[in-house]
Amino acid sequence: MKKSYDSDSRKKLYEKVLRIIGSRTPLGKDCGVLCDCACCKGSDTDGMRLFPGETTTLRTVEAEGGTLAVCDGTCDREQRPLACRLFPLFPLTDERGHVTAGLDARAIKLCPLAEFSDEVAFDPGFVRAVRRAGRVLARDPECREYMVQVTEDIDMTARLYGR
Repeated sequence: MKKSYDSDSRKKLYEKVLRIIGSRTPLGKDCGVLCDCACCKGSDTDGMRLFPGETTTLRTVEAEGGTLAVCDGTCDREQRPLACRLFPLFPLTDERGHVTAGLDARAIKLCPLAEFSDEVAFDPGFVRAVRRAGRVLARDPECREYMVQVTEDIDMTARLYGR
């Protein structure tokens, strides 16, 4: 029987995941200097989608597929949503709950690390942390379902980009 997560349990789950990610970044340093923090300049149609039950101090808007956190580039880095901390990777998840850390192809149009991912040496600690965080998230049936859905979106985008 799968554990059902109430808001307190999910809050603890997210706290654990945030500890796993910690201060790790894709390159082991602030990659925003490469692109002038392009991923931190969302609009009402291209913010970062929140995970199920996730809360944020950022402005949010309802969009197709869920709630988006929208940033103007001035957020407190310690308060960033999970999607921001994982970007440009994502815990790719199949229907059985198997998790790998992989490139979020939806980032290709925005992030130089994603666009040139074949030439980028992502920090191995960051990649491991994304995979481990995904495995913890997959314990929550709603998060796992969300990750499977996002993985399908990412796969479709990758096919469009020929990746």
